[in-house]
Amino acid sequence: MSGPRTYRIALIPGDGIGREVVPEGVRVLEAAAKAYGFDFEWAEFDWSCERYHETGRLMPEDGVAQVAAFDSILLGAVGFPGVPDHVSLWGLLIPLRRELKQYVNVRPVRLLKGITSPLAGRGPDDIDFVVVRENNEGEYSEIGGRIYAGTDDETVIQEAVFTRRGVDRILKYAFDLARTRPRRHLTSATKSNGIVHTMPFWDERFQRMAADYPDVATAQFHIDILTAHFVQHPDWFDVVVGSNLFGDILSDLGPAVAGSIGIAPAANINPEREYPSMFEPVHGSAPDIAGQGIANPVATIWCAAQMLEHLGEADAASAVMRAIETVLVEPGLRTRDLGGTADTIACGRAVAEAVA
Repeated sequence: MSGPRTYRIALIPGDGIGREVVPEGVRVLEAAAKAYGFDFEWAEFDWSCERYHETGRLMPEDGVAQVAAFDSILLGAVGFPGVPDHVSLWGLLIPLRRELKQYVNVRPVRLLKGITSPLAGRGPDDIDFVVVRENNEGEYSEIGGRIYAGTDDETVIQEAVFTRRGVDRILKYAFDLARTRPRRHLTSATKSNGIVHTMPFWDERFQRMAADYPDVATAQFHIDILTAHFVQHPDWFDVVVGSNLFGDILSDLGPAVAGSIGIAPAANINPEREYPSMFEPVHGSAPDIAGQGIANPVATIWCAAQMLEHLGEADAASAVMRAIETVLVEPGLRTRDLGGTADTIACGRAVAEAVA
């Protein structure tokens, strides 16, 4: 007789509060595994800005290969003072996303019970959408350079890369996701009035893809007015798809509208499952509060729910989300950023105890 299902998970706590919130994600995942009859095997990697200071690299040269055989990756945060942001990002996060073909970034935005939106009069029924971000190309490109540095003629060029394959696959993922949701509605973020090549191409591919999904209603907004609509009309949105840059911006604005970036999760998905997907909170390393034990672990715990869903443990994922909302309605169990008094460990422990 075979034993329980066992998932091998690579843990990369990283920098700052990542080291504080990842253990709480593990705590909740262990509780879910115990309740729903499966197991985890953990392997922790010390890849971080601290390692960069010691070795000159955030991760070893074969780092991607080391994690490629795992079932999933849980990452805490990347970045810390003393290491330029582009060094930390391109030294760890972007290589993992690209070499593991995690070309879909999924960031759900929900006003959870117990959280107050900064938007007057808005409740949980008004804010419930998903931002789907292209994660491997677009505006985040290494192509470009600088010439005549330090002179009046200094010139900097940064190229954006949009391929038909890359655009079509992210649009298809977004349409497929919209089809699974009750509203069946997809909004495209664009800027084709000002960006003359890439965005008209994006619009063309969006229109072409929409023809294959007659059951999905569509809308299209330029990114500037779309950010305004996120604030004024969050209830308009169901699934929103955008390029790497636009998706990045919108998926920080969305959680702010929903009450706190401290609860915002993100999934870097390889839909074909050739490689592990990676789950990370949106909030970053927050060096200003690192080491104080007050970081909000909910974003990482929500990432844990996303991971469970991706692993096929849908019941366990639902239980974790119910546990999050059970805890968040209790002020004494919320962290300070949400107006509560709990520390990181108390909040994480409360969610783990509520998993059933």
